[in-house]
Formats: sequence, structure tokens, C-alpha cells
Amino acid sequence: MSAQLKSETQGQTLVLTLSNPGFRNALGPDIYSAGFEALGAAETNPAVRSVVITGEGSTFSAGGNLHRLLANREQDPGVQAASIEGLHTWLEAIRTYPKPVIASIEGAAAGAGFSLALMCDFVLAAQDSIFVMAYSNIALSPDGGGSWNLARSLPRPVANEILMLGDRISAVRLHQLGWINQLCNPGETLGQALQLADRLNARAPNALTGIKDLVNAASHSSLNEHLSLEKTHFVSQLHHPNAAEGITALLDKRTPHYR
Repeated sequence: MSAQLKSETQGQTLVLTLSNPGFRNALGPDIYSAGFEALGAAETNPAVRSVVITGEGSTFSAGGNLHRLLANREQDPGVQAASIEGLHTWLEAIRTYPKPVIASIEGAAAGAGFSLALMCDFVLAAQDSIFVMAYSNIALSPDGGGSWNLARSLPRPVANEILMLGDRISAVRLHQLGWINQLCNPGETLGQALQLADRLNARAPNALTGIKDLVNAASHSSLNEHLSLEKTHFVSQLHHPNAAEGITALLDKRTPHYR
């Protein structure tokens, strides 16, 4: 069976499932393009308010397909460069996507699979799941923004440990380091991710989009620039119909209904 990205909606949540069972959900160009297209279609669909990315079976993703990498060594370097560009286009779309994206991790998240999880807004993982950036084990350096994210979200020595030694790091340790939102019992991660998605879906979509934009901008904005961006977003949100609904509902002590 060839690699594919399965797509289905559950309520107001789009569930994208990495499916490459013969290679432990290894990623490849077909999945990159399908992921990018799925996000594009869901972005303009008001019925979709969040996205969950998971893997089929007991593994999230083994990362790159080593057989494909070996074959690409026999091709012009531009072949591999184009493949990585496809991966990066998809992962950057996840990072900048205006709706919340949740990673649901069972088993292993390796290489580009780890990078994929790092790009999501929330990460839920089974207690026995493991994460690894094994690029250095095969004389390679990371792609997919793995080094970018780890260097910003973890202490430098820990990032170097993960990237240079290529050792496995447990979900428990990553949770202690503040990188994983929630540890789940094995087999229950997707259900927990959908529950989190439902909580997010009940909130004002425009407010969540503004918050994601602010969080993404914080790492490269000066305080003055960020304060100005906060002001712009706040004023815009205040004059959105959802603010009237939220404020009135709080004053009336009822549940708000956002659109």
C-alpha cells in the first residue's frame, strides 16, 4: 500500500492521519502535498475550527524513508532539495495556519515526524511514546525545522543532546521540559486530542487566530513591536461580533456561541 494522508472530519475538527503502514508511516512527497492541500481546503471552510494530526496504528511517524533517501543519492541533488522544499512548505503552513493544530502521538515520532510534531500548536503523547532526531546516526543533519524548533523550545544543551547524539528521548522527559502539553494512556491519545479540539472549537476562531499570530511573532519581535501588534489585534477583536457575544454572555452568565 502506498503512502497516503487520510482525511476525515469529526464534528468541527479535521483529522489528518499519516498512513504508510509498510514503512511505519514514513513521510514523503505525496503526504507533503496532500497535507498542504488539506490545510488549504480547511482554512476556507468555516465548519472546520481545528486540526488533529495523528498516525495510523501504533506509530506516529518514522520520519523519512531511508530507501528513498538512498535512491535519491543516485539522482541530481535537486531531487532531494525539491523533496525537502515540499516538506518545508507543508510544515510552514502548519506553523502559520490560522486554526489550532494538535499533534496526537502514539509510539515513535522520529526525524521529520518529530519535526512535524514540533510545528503543531499542541502536542499530546502516549506515556510510552518516544521521540528521536537520529540524523547524526546516519551522517545527516536535520530538516523540517527540527533544529529551529528545538533550539527555541529547549535549553541549548538538551537541544544539542537530541540533535548531536541522536538518542531517544521519552515523552515523560519532554513533558517535564514543558514541550508536551499532556501525557495520555497508550491508545487513548487521539481521543484526548479530539476532546482538546472540542474545547478549542467552542472558543472564538478569530481570537485563536490572533493569539497564534502573537505567539509566532513573539520570538522575533522587539517589545515595542509586540506591544503594537497586541494593540492591533485587541482592537480588531473587540470590534468583531464575537466579542459582543463573549462579553454579553459573561455578563448574562450563559454559554457564548461563537461563529
